[in-house]
Amino acid sequence: MALAPTSAYVHVPFCRHRCGYCNFTVSVSADSQAEMYLLALQQELNCIDDIYPVDTLFFGGGTPTHLTVAQLEQLFQTVYERFPPRADAEITIEANPEDIDPNVCNVLKEWGVNRVSLGVQSFSPNKLRQLERYHTAATVDRAVKNLRGFCDNLSLDLIFGAPQETVPEWQRDVESALLRDPQHLSTYGLTYERGTTFWGRRLRGDLPTNDESMERQMFETSIDMLQLRGWNHYEVSNFSQPGFLCRHNQVYWRGEEYFAVGPGAARYVNTQRETNHRSTSTYIKRILSGVSAVQESERLSESERLRERIVLRLRMMEGIPIAKFESQFDCQLATVLGSTLEEFQRRGWWEICDGHLRLTREGLMISDALWPYVLAPQT
Repeated sequence: MALAPTSAYVHVPFCRHRCGYCNFTVSVSADSQAEMYLLALQQELNCIDDIYPVDTLFFGGGTPTHLTVAQLEQLFQTVYERFPPRADAEITIEANPEDIDPNVCNVLKEWGVNRVSLGVQSFSPNKLRQLERYHTAATVDRAVKNLRGFCDNLSLDLIFGAPQETVPEWQRDVESALLRDPQHLSTYGLTYERGTTFWGRRLRGDLPTNDESMERQMFETSIDMLQLRGWNHYEVSNFSQPGFLCRHNQVYWRGEEYFAVGPGAARYVNTQRETNHRSTSTYIKRILSGVSAVQESERLSESERLRERIVLRLRMMEGIPIAKFESQFDCQLATVLGSTLEEFQRRGWWEICDGHLRLTREGLMISDALWPYVLAPQT
């Protein structure tokens, strides 16, 4: 019998504003829905057949800290009844700098939150305006000071590749982040997703974009800067000081199973993938009327699961320990990957070193373009 997941994700969809690049499940100008959301969340959790202690618990969004203090209290109480954190659990919450005040911090401390992921994105006033972010560097500093009162595991999110951003400007953002002494950094290239306002603006030609070579320079610059300072580049977009890798996200990248609740939440339990409806209103309506909120469901074949695991593990810089992986999944990587294995080695996109298959620097730069070939390898 398979062991139950020991990780859970909770999606809190509310935000004060949808940024132009955001394609997440987000509800704005919908604070009146928060109480109904919490009620629906409780009912969804009640449908889970048992109590499952967890090693990692992640509250994402949206912006969970956009809830009122009382609503935050209710959120933690509701979730902990079904997913009680173990004594050494990693409990993460995503937050925006504007939301962090002493009252919010008191709630987070009371409920054992020990890791905060702060959506900084930039310290540059001009870049923040372009990204439609409304905080300032001073707002970030106040938030960091408040969080330091109880949290010694702080992660900052940064975005590179904003319209007309230069490499020196990006370097200053990374340096500014390091001055705040975080334990973890996530750096993401700005993407233009269909359905976002940035997508439409780019199509109309009123949003200038950087070329790929410039964005590559930015990405490589952050890798070099952080590694020079002893940081661990452990996943495509993630860096940490020693001992501060995100345990929850490693569950995803290792292809392990996890619970997930809330609008748009995607879970992986008993080899079944399910995704809830993205609309907060529809999610609430379905749950409160006794109807499942699941919008999509699939069960991957063993071959599909294996190839997906390969992709996920290759996102991690340590790569795949070949002998261990082949023993665990009773496979031969050369057979699963076919001619792709040798072809990508020849092109210098990945390498076998110290018994691991892992991306090279060149492969890292184009990794998104490689995954389709791994998921459906050529023979």
